[in-house]
Amino acid sequence: MDSGRLFYFCLMEQILLFDDPSIRGALLPFTFTRPIGAIRVGILQIAEKWELISKSQVSFLTQDYLQEKFPRNLGDALAVNGALIPTAEIVAFLCRLEKNQSLYFGKTLIATYIGETEKNLASAAEKQQIQLPEAPLMIQHPWDIFSFNGKEITRDFHLITEGRKSQPLTDPFTHTYGQDIFIEKGAVIKSAVLNAENGPIYIGKNTEIQEGALIRGPFALCEGSTVNMGAKMRGDITVGPHSKVGGEISNSVIFGYSNKGHDGFLGNSVIGEWCNLGADTNTSNLKNNYAPVKIWNYVRGGFVSTGLQFCGLMMGDHSKCGINTMFNTGTVVGVGANIFGDGFPRNFIPSFSWGGAAGFSTFQYPKFEETAEIVMQRRKLPWTKVESALFQKVFELTKNYRIWDKNPEK
Repeated sequence: MDSGRLFYFCLMEQILLFDDPSIRGALLPFTFTRPIGAIRVGILQIAEKWELISKSQVSFLTQDYLQEKFPRNLGDALAVNGALIPTAEIVAFLCRLEKNQSLYFGKTLIATYIGETEKNLASAAEKQQIQLPEAPLMIQHPWDIFSFNGKEITRDFHLITEGRKSQPLTDPFTHTYGQDIFIEKGAVIKSAVLNAENGPIYIGKNTEIQEGALIRGPFALCEGSTVNMGAKMRGDITVGPHSKVGGEISNSVIFGYSNKGHDGFLGNSVIGEWCNLGADTNTSNLKNNYAPVKIWNYVRGGFVSTGLQFCGLMMGDHSKCGINTMFNTGTVVGVGANIFGDGFPRNFIPSFSWGGAAGFSTFQYPKFEETAEIVMQRRKLPWTKVESALFQKVFELTKNYRIWDKNPEK
C-alpha cells in the first residue's frame, strides 16, 4: 500500500512542518531564505508532498524573519520535522501517534502534536517517547538534495500521475523510449529524444522542449520551464518552475525561477531560486585525485567531507555568475552573490559577495535590491516589502562571513 492511500484512512489534523535547528544550519545557504519544508527534491517541494499525501493543510514553523512569507496556519496541528520525506512507513507511525506521544529516531524529534499557541516544541520531551525502528528518509545535508533526487522524481511521478492520463505526444519527429512519460496540458515538444528506460520523465504545464534536446529520465520539467535546443539532460534532474536550461546537466536540482540557458556543464549541484548562470559556465563535480569532495559547512565554520566522489555547486537564491565562470569541485555560493572574472573563485563565496578569483567586495544591499526587483519584474512578480525585509535580515545575518569588510585596506 502506498503512502497516499494509507493516509486516506487517518484522521489527520493540520500538519505543521518545523525547522529542526540541528538540520537547518547544515542546509544553509538554502535555508537562509526558506524553511526546510520548502526545499524541492524530486518534482515537488517537501511540503507539497505532504499536502498531496495527507490531503491536509500544511504550513510552517520556522525562523521569525521567514514566518511572514511562510505563514503558520491557526489551530492545533501535528508538528512534523520539515526535513522528513513522507513514506508509507512514516505515515503508518503518524496514523497511530497519540496526542500524549512524541515520535523520535534516536534524539531526533520526528513528530508531536502542538497547540495553536505553542511557539516551540519543548513539550515534546515531556510526552511518552516512541522510537522509529529504522532511520527515516530526511534531507540533512545540501548534497542529499541531488543524491535523493532520482528516486524522489520516481516517487513523485507516481504520486502526481496516478489515475490520470497524459496528454498525447503529437510531434512526429520526437522519439521516445520507455513508458513512464507524462505530459501535462500546454507542453510543447519538438524534435526531441525522451528516454524513460532508466526512470520517468515528467513534463509540466506550459513547458517547452526545443529542437534537438536529448533527455534521459529520471527527469522533471516543472510548470512554465524550457529546455533549450540541443540540450543534454543526463538524468536525475529537476528543473523547477519558470526556469530555462541548456547545455549539459547531470543529477542536479534547480529550485525555480532560475536560468542556465547556455552551453556549459552543471553536475551534482543544487541551484536556488532567481539564479542565473552566464554563458559557458562550468562546474567541476569530480576532483582530479578522485578523493571525496569537501564543502563549506556553516555550522562548523569550515569544510566538511561529503563522503561523495561527485559534488558540484551549491548556489543560494538570487546569486548570479558571468560568462565563462568556472566553479571548482564542491563550491558553496551564498545568497545574493555576483561572481565574474577569470580563473576559479574560492570554494566558499559568502552571501552578497561581488567579484571573483581576483578578489571580492560587498554587493551593497541597495544595489542588490535594485537588481532583484528588476529580475522579478521580468517574470511579472513584485518585489514586496516582505521580500525586502527577509533579504535585509539575511544581509545582516551573513555579514561576519564577508571578511573583507573587516579589513577594508586589503
